[in-house]
Amino acid sequence: MSVTPPDDATLTREGLDARGGGRVLLLACGALAREILALRAANGWDHMDLHCLPADLHLHPERIPDAVEAAVHRFRDRYERVFVVYADCGTGGLLQARCAALGVEMVAGPHCYAFFDGLEAFAGRAEDEMRAFYLTDFLVRQFDAFVWQPMGFDRHPELIAMMFGNYDRLIYLAQTDDPALDARAREAADRLGLAYERRFTGYGDLAQALAAQA
Repeated sequence: MSVTPPDDATLTREGLDARGGGRVLLLACGALAREILALRAANGWDHMDLHCLPADLHLHPERIPDAVEAAVHRFRDRYERVFVVYADCGTGGLLQARCAALGVEMVAGPHCYAFFDGLEAFAGRAEDEMRAFYLTDFLVRQFDAFVWQPMGFDRHPELIAMMFGNYDRLIYLAQTDDPALDARAREAADRLGLAYERRFTGYGDLAQALAAQA
């Protein structure tokens, strides 16, 4: 789900300066759209607009910095600030370096699992959970498209043991209390041959990061 920022004419009709006027652009991963929109609605952050890049960039993290840079250049003149709602997400520090060069801030942390769980809590559990595979609400909904099919398990189920043989459990980091998603996450664990654990995180540090920008 993606919300495209308003054009200059829309901003002008609303009595806002098309070059800024206090508005903030949240330039985000498409996998976070539901959570960002929920937080914006709950907190009345009407001055924050959301533009999402395709969630499947996570399958090609080397493309994320260029995609973010292109979007920043496209939209930044319309906003007072642009906040990049990505963590490092497998870019090996390249996204942080690119954001620094562009003069925009981004979410802290290695990936969405960490900031949903809370960076300190996630780091504190790292040793105990070295063999854990994580899912979020988005990845539960999109398990086939983002895990099962890209890893080739639909065509070569024998790869499951090869690729997940060193994992001992699947941990579902749940942003919402949804029994249907819980059931789907449990099914995903069964399909991968892993023990199942559910941990309710809510929006974790994502809520704090957006609140700081608001």
